[in-house]
Amino acid sequence: MLKIFGAPGRYIQGPDAIESLGEWSALFGRRAALVIDRQVHALLGARLAAICARNNIALHDVIVDGDLTPALVERLRAQARAAEPQFVIGIGGGKAIDAGKAVAHALHCHLVTVPTVASNDAPTSKNYVLYDERHNLLAVEHMLFNPTVVIADTRLIAGAPRPFFLAGLGDAISKKFEAEQCFRARGKTMFDAASTLTAQRIADSCFDTLIEDAEDALAAAGTGEPTDAFERVVEAMILMSGLGFESGGLSLSHALTRGLPCIDGVATAPHGLQVAVGLLIQLDLEKRDDDIPTRLHAWYRRVGLPSTLRELGATRIDADELAQAVELTLKARHTANFQTALDADALIDALRRRA
Repeated sequence: MLKIFGAPGRYIQGPDAIESLGEWSALFGRRAALVIDRQVHALLGARLAAICARNNIALHDVIVDGDLTPALVERLRAQARAAEPQFVIGIGGGKAIDAGKAVAHALHCHLVTVPTVASNDAPTSKNYVLYDERHNLLAVEHMLFNPTVVIADTRLIAGAPRPFFLAGLGDAISKKFEAEQCFRARGKTMFDAASTLTAQRIADSCFDTLIEDAEDALAAAGTGEPTDAFERVVEAMILMSGLGFESGGLSLSHALTRGLPCIDGVATAPHGLQVAVGLLIQLDLEKRDDDIPTRLHAWYRRVGLPSTLRELGATRIDADELAQAVELTLKARHTANFQTALDADALIDALRRRA
């Protein structure tokens, strides 16, 4: 296989970085579709319009409500097309960012992403997730290229509720180990290519940064005042994590998010918390002989991440639900990125040990 490394064209981060939105957007035209969730629009809509107006950019608001289903995607695309935008701005949490990707993908235009939380690394990647009407993950779609510009305003992100930040830690901490497994298994990344050494090193640095700075960064989460540690961890959770997973590869930790929601009480747990528990299951099945599992368990306790299915919200550990969870997990594409073959019995046993 060829190796491929992908990334956004520009990544801008810092307090009040959103004030540069108009300057960057003006590079792509004078009419933009603003894909934004309703709550963020109520808080920031007028400010965004003023920022863009200073650069003679008109915004056409496309409001996102609920899960990103195929039906919602078609409605959003139709609303955006009616305004004949020259580019798309996606702003908000993961679902709004993904909605912006879906619209930009259909319109074949530039995308600027502006995350208002650091709950995941969606702002930098080309993929977006679709759900069915029952809120189950349906498919992962891909833009041809990554977002052109990512603007991470750390003052905005520091103002978001702390649970979003914790979910981002859970999503990002796995990337070192998933990229390692993809590399060892000679698996395929999100570019359907071989993992790059560059992405491996970025994923390593993501892990090191989180281990060193996450506790201090959490102290700033929710305050609206970013600190140096907060800046470093936001960069790790959005940029390093995004580059690490997309060009380095995913593995069992993320494959498990296809199956874990089958367990009663887990479906409502944030994606990042599901990944965090999935990582411990992955490390168990790796049969490691180093101190990583012990170090991670201690770190989980310090930052407040769940380490068991019950802490994730499971109300019972039912044999039929476990079997269904394992079946869906083994069907997920990232399960193949594991250096040893996985079977249902081994995975069920690992889930029971993590109950």
